[in-house]
Amino acid sequence: MHKLAGKRVLVTAGAQGIGLAISEQMIAAGAHLAVHYHSSADSAQALVAKAQSQGLSACAIGADLTRQTEAERLLQEIDQQLGGLDVLINNAGSLVARKNLEMVNEEFWRQVLDINLTSCLWVTQAALPRLCRNPQSSIVNLASLAGRKGGHAGSLVYSTAKGAILTWTRSLASELGARGVRVNAVAPGLILGTSFHNTHTTQASAQATIAGIPLRRAGCAEDVARAVVYLASEYDGFISGATLDINGGVYAC
Repeated sequence: MHKLAGKRVLVTAGAQGIGLAISEQMIAAGAHLAVHYHSSADSAQALVAKAQSQGLSACAIGADLTRQTEAERLLQEIDQQLGGLDVLINNAGSLVARKNLEMVNEEFWRQVLDINLTSCLWVTQAALPRLCRNPQSSIVNLASLAGRKGGHAGSLVYSTAKGAILTWTRSLASELGARGVRVNAVAPGLILGTSFHNTHTTQASAQATIAGIPLRRAGCAEDVARAVVYLASEYDGFISGATLDINGGVYAC
């Protein structure tokens, strides 16, 4: 974690759930922090105050990352506040709602893909010139076990988007490696205590899933955040194009 001290990090959707845990771990690692939020303004400002109390630079910026102009504005504001960027954490994403194939219309299809996949395109495009100014920089993308296994009922579009993130990660690693940018992903399984599962997963479904996890427990946001920090901090490492599975040992895919 000490390798992140003084680095400038952007965490998208960094003020709630897994993103909040990642932001807190980045502060603990001594990184200067840009917290993107869409609706969690108060939580984002609390993170800024926490970072600043520890002598770190920090800013909270609201934006709709499904819009290219908003992603570009986000990075421009980070330039003004932090003077550049070393690490990008593409965390923004949502299931939105559970809908089976027969229920999926064009509007829902585009909405879910835009939130989970198009947002990564716009933010990564806008961040790339900043990342390439550094001799070594890092991107970590948030995929999902759903992208490997197909997810539970009603998560067809979300699972498709997260599966695309796995390929996006490998493709970016191949394309950007010569420019000094490492790209990796994490694929969390059942992570309880987040608004995602509080909204979309019933207690009965969670218990049934836990029964099939070799470690016999669900994960928590901190389990994911520690892995993200590790992948982000390996500046002198040889890890790129990899996806780290964080699921308690679920590999029946």
